[in-house]
Amino acid sequence: MTHLPDTGYVPTAEDRASLAAWFAEYDACSARRDVERMADMAVFPLNLVSDDAAGDGRSAQWDRERFVATMTRVMGEGDEDISFESTRTPVFVSSAMAVVFSDSAMTAQGHTQHLRYADILIRRNGRWAFQTMVQSGWGDNL
Repeated sequence: MTHLPDTGYVPTAEDRASLAAWFAEYDACSARRDVERMADMAVFPLNLVSDDAAGDGRSAQWDRERFVATMTRVMGEGDEDISFESTRTPVFVSSAMAVVFSDSAMTAQGHTQHLRYADILIRRNGRWAFQTMVQSGWGDNL
């Protein structure tokens, strides 16, 4: 008889708090355009899943160098901080894996853009790190 894994993991208060703290730090780094620190919070190669302008699904793996170069270009230059207002729905697969769905409003230079995306995070040595980013519209950059 084959035993299937228990899929009913119930996150602890610490699981939820540590994940929320990770996102607070990541958002603060994003707001400052601190792309190097954002990269420190990832596991490479980083998986990316998106779609392109033609509507086709795309995926890629980025190393740290590609992540830093692309995010630096995407986030742009400037002294003005970027602000984020996000509603996140984490789904804990285990105490070391979570899929987090985000609805976010990003405001920069008076312009607000609404985003919907998902991240897969893993916890290693007690610290969360993102390993997969899923967001529409990046496919032409992959």
